[in-house]
Amino acid sequence: MTAPPSYLDLLKAVDNFPYIDISSTPYVEDANLAFYRLLLPNDSRTHGYIRPSIVRKLTWPPAFQIKHNIPRTVQLLDDSNGKDTAAACNRAFYEVIENAVKDKTFPFLTSMQWENYRLMGANYETVQMLRSASRLFGIASRGAHMTAYVRTNNGMKIWVGRRSAHLITYPGMLDTTVAGGVRAEESPFECIVHESAEEASIPADYVRENAKAVGAISYIAKGSAADAESSSLLIPVVLYNYDIELPEHIVPKPEDDEVEEFYLWDVEQVKKAMISRQFKTNCAAVMIDFFVRHGIITDENEVDYLDIVTRLHRTLPVATASSQRAD
Repeated sequence: MTAPPSYLDLLKAVDNFPYIDISSTPYVEDANLAFYRLLLPNDSRTHGYIRPSIVRKLTWPPAFQIKHNIPRTVQLLDDSNGKDTAAACNRAFYEVIENAVKDKTFPFLTSMQWENYRLMGANYETVQMLRSASRLFGIASRGAHMTAYVRTNNGMKIWVGRRSAHLITYPGMLDTTVAGGVRAEESPFECIVHESAEEASIPADYVRENAKAVGAISYIAKGSAADAESSSLLIPVVLYNYDIELPEHIVPKPEDDEVEEFYLWDVEQVKKAMISRQFKTNCAAVMIDFFVRHGIITDENEVDYLDIVTRLHRTLPVATASSQRAD
């Protein structure tokens, strides 16, 4: 019989991109191991890593300069004539993605009518990209998760959501209480406020007053194993985490069609569901972080404690903050 997964195994399932020197990949001779660095105008830092097969498939407008010899780069040029570099970047990204949608280059790119992600670390804060296309460019995406809990006479209980069966990704699996991708125009906290109302019917005013920012976790995932090309993609992710203690009279209820139902479980019930892999993979990582912060997972009771804490905070190979921030 196969042994049940450990907490560390659950983290490895989401942080599953190999631990290699990613910065060296644009220099390797073997194209199967190589990536192209994505560079923004007037900025020498890497903002994404793109597979050679993706570079070949995309139709690049003149605003992009592709360097195929070592080191491989995709350089976005500034054609704004000094007026609005961010707008010029957005136009260029929109054009290359629009071409891919029209040409049906990738099955998951079917429309331009989806929300955008902000490019973390860009010196121009309004540079953004279609969320569904971000994985192609290897840029860091932002998500926000909130874990709601209740203190009872029998100890802490946690509100766990079950994803609707019709969702494309992880249908029917368990989720954190509230979660969502952070839109380009919002902060992680604002994401939590609106997702709390939309997904769980938790009043926005209560969330604003009581939700606590408790840090972030970071990891690098591979694409879907179902597609050989996608499985080699590099997907850096930052999840901003929030905790909220709910009184007994506030009961999360599905408001939209993304959540099927909520359960109020004790810690042991949550543990069993995690070990049996019932949670969406990155939600398991968020719950492990919650357990560490609340003293449920400790160095005394978990042999992999230090590895777990380290694995929750992987250093990302792309810029995550503007180089022009004031000191």
